[in-house]
Amino acid sequence: MRHAKTVQTHLVAQRAAAKQQVAAEVAHEQRLYSSVKTELNQLIVQQRARQLAAARAAQARVAAQSAAISQQQTGFGVSASVGTASVAPPSQYTGVVGIAMRYLGVPYVWGGSSPAGFDCSGFVMYVYAQVGVSLPHYTGAQWAMGVPVARNDLEPGDLVFFDGIGHVGIYIGGNEFIHAPHSGTVVQISSMTGWYAAEYDGARRITG
Repeated sequence: MRHAKTVQTHLVAQRAAAKQQVAAEVAHEQRLYSSVKTELNQLIVQQRARQLAAARAAQARVAAQSAAISQQQTGFGVSASVGTASVAPPSQYTGVVGIAMRYLGVPYVWGGSSPAGFDCSGFVMYVYAQVGVSLPHYTGAQWAMGVPVARNDLEPGDLVFFDGIGHVGIYIGGNEFIHAPHSGTVVQISSMTGWYAAEYDGARRITG
């Protein structure tokens, strides 16, 4: 009888110890989760702040460049001749950059062409539609629109192409562009450096 009671007491103690260990592990996991969640939230806030700062800087550049362009005395038409070289006319659509900025953070959706979700060409098509310009929903077809423009002559609103004309975005100035990159991302501003510099195919300026 005394032996049975001893065994029972031992089992109770073991269960209590196991329960305490489980509780300690749960508390540890909760603290870890809370720490990770806090860090993730901080990263999201920092990313949003960077995108907002980039958007504001881009808008300031667009306003300055638009003012400069309006002062230029450039001939009208599809192109203006300078010696024997043919150059693109000044951009008529620098204002599309401000429209594009409204959709920062919209998720990438393959085939998407609305604020519910965009793919790269759907985003460009939707933004230009807001200023009455109809563009096709395909990067290859968008490449055939407007006139070509040299990289050192890029202006806000120009379409920039990458990856064998498989990706397109809208140039915003300062060697940056806004686009819907790929699945798992959102509409964002990127620099035309690194991979984008290596995969850059060219640009087109929409003329009407």
